[in-house]
Amino acid sequence: METTTLILLCLFATLAGFVDAIVGGGGLIQTPASLILLPKLPVATVIGSLKIPSFSGTFFAAKQYVKQVQIDWKKMILMCIIAFIASFSGSLLLTQMSNRFMKPIILIVLVFVAIYSFTKKNFGQQVHRQNSPKKQLVFSVLISLIIGFYDGFIGPGAGSFLVLAFISLLGFDFLQASAHAKLINLATNLGSILLFFLTGHILWQVAIPMAICNAFGGIIGAKMAITKGNKFIRIFFLLVVTATLIRFSYDVFWKH
Repeated sequence: METTTLILLCLFATLAGFVDAIVGGGGLIQTPASLILLPKLPVATVIGSLKIPSFSGTFFAAKQYVKQVQIDWKKMILMCIIAFIASFSGSLLLTQMSNRFMKPIILIVLVFVAIYSFTKKNFGQQVHRQNSPKKQLVFSVLISLIIGFYDGFIGPGAGSFLVLAFISLLGFDFLQASAHAKLINLATNLGSILLFFLTGHILWQVAIPMAICNAFGGIIGAKMAITKGNKFIRIFFLLVVTATLIRFSYDVFWKH
């Protein structure tokens, strides 16, 4: 591999880690860039290798958040276990079939997410919990199961979907939602890493340098999010949702 290619991959990994730490969506930067720069490698190998930097960036971002945000660890451990299993299952299915048929459905969902997020100015600006503890538990399990499977099976935008779910279903503000989303992302990345490791789809000479750079971006992004607060995170959330919408629109309508 050329040194220039590795440097570019590392630069994209740093940017992806920064964006992902704030509100998710780093895969929208890292994944297409890596597929373009590594055209001769099997797609599964590229995706599998990217799970390592994704995990490292998420780990260091989560570490920053945990210092500042109160976490319900009992609920979070349960959610992480479910998300891990769901992500492993999603990645296993990905190795056996195409995920293209789901993209039109996701595109429709994203349109509603974008409209809702842009029109609701107070969305995610404060903690607002109305559901009973039982409903909170049910929603927590569903979030972990559905988005965990999605992250393993398709991937892009999973962090943003987690943030949206934590705000709309569990009543978190953006800062709390981002912190909890990072912990779930750790579990989903681990599930996918295990599957891709067992199937030999990780290129370590690419994964390790990118992991270091993604972690650096993740630390900076998390610190900025914690310092700037909910309004700053909301702006990033809207940008990432819009970028995700454009990406899936391209996949559905123009990519063949």
